[in-house]
Amino acid sequence: MLIGFVTLFGLSNTGSAFLECINSVSTLFAELYNMKTGQFIINGNKLTVHLVFCVVVLAGLVLGMYFLQATGFIFHSLVSAYADCLFFVFCIYTGRWLCKQLYLSGKLALFLFFTLLAGIGLAILKWCMVRYIFDHPYAGFLEVLRDTMPFFWSALVMGILLKLIRTSMQKELYDANAKAEQKESEFGLLQSQLSPHFLFNVLNNLYGISIAEHKRIPQLLLKLSNLLRYSVYGAKKQFVPLKEELEYVRNYIEFEQIRISDRLVLSTELEEIANHNIKIAPLVLIVFIENAFKHSKNTFNQAVSIDISLKISGNFICFEVSNSCAEEKSTDEVLNESSGLGLANTIKRLDLLYGTDYELRQTAANGLYNIGLRLKIKED
Repeated sequence: MLIGFVTLFGLSNTGSAFLECINSVSTLFAELYNMKTGQFIINGNKLTVHLVFCVVVLAGLVLGMYFLQATGFIFHSLVSAYADCLFFVFCIYTGRWLCKQLYLSGKLALFLFFTLLAGIGLAILKWCMVRYIFDHPYAGFLEVLRDTMPFFWSALVMGILLKLIRTSMQKELYDANAKAEQKESEFGLLQSQLSPHFLFNVLNNLYGISIAEHKRIPQLLLKLSNLLRYSVYGAKKQFVPLKEELEYVRNYIEFEQIRISDRLVLSTELEEIANHNIKIAPLVLIVFIENAFKHSKNTFNQAVSIDISLKISGNFICFEVSNSCAEEKSTDEVLNESSGLGLANTIKRLDLLYGTDYELRQTAANGLYNIGLRLKIKED
């Protein structure tokens, strides 16, 4: 057993090769997703899935017993044989638990140690069952180890493999769903952020600047080009460097400054990001910034107030936007106005790409609408 597990999981390269093998197998199993059985296995109620699995395994073992009896094999005790079927299922779930708690958590050394310990513990438990429960007082430990434990150790390994395959299938399907949702969101976000109306206003302002301050035009056109390029090409990736996303945000803010002109009172505190490995879902931050500019302009205040800040805190990206809004409107009215298509799409993308690794807060009070977004950092 020791040689088998060291061969299976020993060195990191071997472990990687093993995972590649598991991924290949899981790819084949993932095709079941288009079938009702596959959907049930992956997305069904956990208790129901486990109960069905146990029934299927036990039914297969009992059927195997009857085939053995039909070929002339004699069981000393049917009660003992049925108990072995239950013990086999117990070994499967022991392997599954070890894989979930240790191997998938990256604790390879502990996984190897406790798997070997579990193998020995299961052998001792089986020996005690044979000797004391099923009344074989002269059964030797080595005899049980040689004659019956390979069968149950195979169940331990089976539990590990089944957990790895199911986890890999879930990850592949999760990634596939995320990519599909990303594709749908890109068009909605692009339409809401870079609409013809937005481009019309930008070009209108560029025309005015070209008459009064024509020297600024080349730089502004370059920024417009970068803005469009990032939206068309950069947004196709599932995650992009935070540094690139912030550059896009800065370009967008500069164009909005052109549109609002002297009414704008803008405060930005965007932390400089040097690490290219810090990633974020593309076009997430810009939706909240666009909403801030859009709704603050609809107030009757002489000045449009917008505060934008972003910083890294521990393992999280902390992003906040605050903008002026009409004081006479209730909190619910302000929140409903701010919940457009772009924001709805963004929340759906956040759910798919971050799961429980993000927190979004929206409040409106005292003529200010506030957004707080906390994202767990994605790294290569």
